[in-house]
Amino acid sequence: MQGLMDGLINGTIIGLGAIGVTLTYSILRFANFAHGELVSWGAYLALSISAALGALLPGLGTPIGPFSFGWSVPIAIAGSIILTSTLALGVDWLLFARLRAKGSAVIILVMASFGAALAMRNLLEFIYTSQPAYFTTALQISKPLFAGMRATPDQLLVIGLSGVLVLVVHLLLTRSSAGRSMRAVSENVQLASLSGIDVRSVIRMVWILGAALAAIGGIMSGLLVQIRPTMGLDLLLPLFAAAILGGIGSVPGAMLAGIIVGLAEALTVQMIGAEWRAAVSFVILIGVLLMRPQGLFGKAMA
Repeated sequence: MQGLMDGLINGTIIGLGAIGVTLTYSILRFANFAHGELVSWGAYLALSISAALGALLPGLGTPIGPFSFGWSVPIAIAGSIILTSTLALGVDWLLFARLRAKGSAVIILVMASFGAALAMRNLLEFIYTSQPAYFTTALQISKPLFAGMRATPDQLLVIGLSGVLVLVVHLLLTRSSAGRSMRAVSENVQLASLSGIDVRSVIRMVWILGAALAAIGGIMSGLLVQIRPTMGLDLLLPLFAAAILGGIGSVPGAMLAGIIVGLAEALTVQMIGAEWRAAVSFVILIGVLLMRPQGLFGKAMA
């Protein structure tokens, strides 16, 4: 039963990243393979901000209640969201926007995202080295929940915060004018533009929202495990598997699919072995593409 809890925790992190993937694909019409690097950059930027705050104001490093971190981490999350969103907008301005303006084919955008991912990952490793880093070295003792499952306060916080974020994003897309504009652009870019919607503004919102969720996912992963320059690369296949399984454009579907992928990975580790964990997402991805390409909550293609 503990494997189910571990899968749920990992699945919520995958789900947050998958939301950014599905939104980017539904609006910009290409698979952005650099999205995983936003997860890594978000975690490292938060780590830098938290370390700087801890050095300037040591009191901010005092743990909050039962958690392993102090107030420097919540402040660092806000700063990381801003900086990671700025990074995403900068990459779009330098690369993707120029290719879109030239009417480049989708395969060109995809290959460009591969190049952007390599550049961002190597720059991150150059700045921070390849050594793993940690937000805190404090140890937490997991507490019993039910049915033999245990979890630490940090893990329960990750699950709760993920649920809140999914609800907020879902309400943003379904109940706000910005969300209606995003859905209109997703359906038909030309028609949305003719209706008076600022498509460039919508694209900026998508980059900001996707980068923010990726940064939070990376920070959560760093709090529970560790931070590495390759953490985004390791999550890339699960992110795409969850985005496709949930249905392109579906925020609740992406989170539910992320949990499914996380549970599948956890059960595979328990039943077969950790060396097969990376293959689970690939099997899920191929299975969905063969049997239900529109995903769980996506629309069937005409």
